[in-house]
Amino acid sequence: MAAQPNLVRVQEHGQVTLPANVRKRLGFKEGDLVAVEETAEGVLLTPRGVAAINALSEIGDALREEGLTLDDMIERGKAIREELYREQYATTDPDRS
Repeated sequence: MAAQPNLVRVQEHGQVTLPANVRKRLGFKEGDLVAVEETAEGVLLTPRGVAAINALSEIGDALREEGLTLDDMIERGKAIREELYREQYATTDPDRS
């Protein structure tokens, strides 16, 4: 038998209070960030930490599809940093203060 849904009222400014038992089970605490996504079934709330992990996973998948590694990205970032430093300060040593 399926659990009965918790009914909550939409308040001013679209605020909705999640029932305490749901917040506790999901580990939501005051001040936590959650990602809000509209789905075909309704609205999906995801703890921001989980959303960040999912986004990083998608980025990793995209890099692998392109044949790139994390080391490739780090090296490319260093090269871009050096180029920007040269343009800004007319020198080749980005570690120079």
